[in-house]
Amino acid sequence: MHTGLRITAFAAALAATFGTAYGVGTGVDPIVADEAPAPHEEHGERDEPGGPGRPSPRPEEGGGHGGHESTPAGGLQISEGGYTLDLATPRVTAGQRSQLRFTVRDASGDAVTAYRREHEKELHLVLASRDLVTYRHLHPTRAADGTWSTPVDLPAAGGYRVFADFTPAAEGAENLTLGADLAASGRYEPARLPAPDGTARTDGYQVELDGSLRPGKASELRLKVSRGGEPVGDLQPYLGAYGHLVALRAGDLAYLHVHPNGEPGDGVTEPGPEISFTATAPSAGTYRLFLDFRHRGEVHTAAFTVRAGSTPGATESAPAATPEHADGHGH
Repeated sequence: MHTGLRITAFAAALAATFGTAYGVGTGVDPIVADEAPAPHEEHGERDEPGGPGRPSPRPEEGGGHGGHESTPAGGLQISEGGYTLDLATPRVTAGQRSQLRFTVRDASGDAVTAYRREHEKELHLVLASRDLVTYRHLHPTRAADGTWSTPVDLPAAGGYRVFADFTPAAEGAENLTLGADLAASGRYEPARLPAPDGTARTDGYQVELDGSLRPGKASELRLKVSRGGEPVGDLQPYLGAYGHLVALRAGDLAYLHVHPNGEPGDGVTEPGPEISFTATAPSAGTYRLFLDFRHRGEVHTAAFTVRAGSTPGATESAPAATPEHADGHGH
């Protein structure tokens, strides 16, 4: 994934109607939508520089993964820059392990078989439910013919969005995030988005969020990881960083992928307990943040609900996300 802020806005509607049961017979096709560019500056979000022994750049400075150059907001596109996401599995069955398959095609319709490796992978796949309760950060396998595949097991019926983040190896090709809709059949019961809270718990870990998203303005986010009341100061690198953060806007699932300021081995960044990001919200609204981090050989995901322009914890506490809704990484 690229090292600066990238925001990809996605279409809001799913081309299927949910009733008491969500049927597999309903056709769900990817939606292509245009969106006006939203103001933003760079990756990740923060409040202040890091603590003693772990200086982190201010919002206007560059991070260990690159500077905060301005990046145009994209539409939620299934096609962009001459490339198209061809999702061969538009629907799966909730509660059953399925194989998700897709291909990235070039302007000639041929499958792309060469990619630039970014953060240790040729392609990163994010899968999120429309209600932002279920989240998966997957790393599919590519066959020689260009077909990507990964096992998925979605806990609930409903609408999901698939985000493919990659850079073709072709000369002059830029990093892209393409998206398509995925339907999980079964009995559909809409879930309520957890209320904003500055603390998330997952797999025995507690993660505290310090900072707030600001519409159209870069700000700092710091996330502190602890376990059993003790700070975790021995986080392990995961995909070339001590943490990865994805933000999705409630409603249209506008996509924001950020990386931390600093990186393992740079002589400045320590392996926890804090991970710092700088981010810009494309607009006011409610967002769901997903932090991936590795400790003791396992990857964990902490999820937060935040409102752009407000401070975590300023509203009522939210129910803690369960592990099945917060993780699901493909390694």
